Amino acid sequence: MTTLSWVHRIFTTSVASVYPHYVAKAERKCRTQAEVDQAITWLTGFDDAQLTHHLEAGTTFADFFDTATLNPAVDQITGSVCGVKVQEVEDPLMRRIRYLDKLVDEIAKGRPMAKVLRSPVG
Repeated sequence: MTTLSWVHRIFTTSVASVYPHYVAKAERKCRTQAEVDQAITWLTGFDDAQLTHHLEAGTTFADFFDTATLNPAVDQITGSVCGVKVQEVEDPLMRRIRYLDKLVDEIAKGRPMAKVLRSPVG
């Protein structure tokens, strides 16, 4: 399978089909579904009801991020996911998906939620 066909497939994959994997990854490291939801809502601007709606509706990643209002602090999300620096991903939709992956990785690695959510130090 070429990279291009894999990328196309993830765009049309439902967020609901990947969401349980995000939660399981966090829970394996003694983190919670609520923390995953908090990161998703921080990133997308959706509230809990909107997130639930998208999960129940089977919204694709393309449509999910098309209707999202990304947090203005997303440019602070840096680092690698699967060996690729998120800030260097050229395709805008793939970069958004990688932002989400990176946030879930940080939760699973035990990073404090204030840092995951890029809260200003004050």
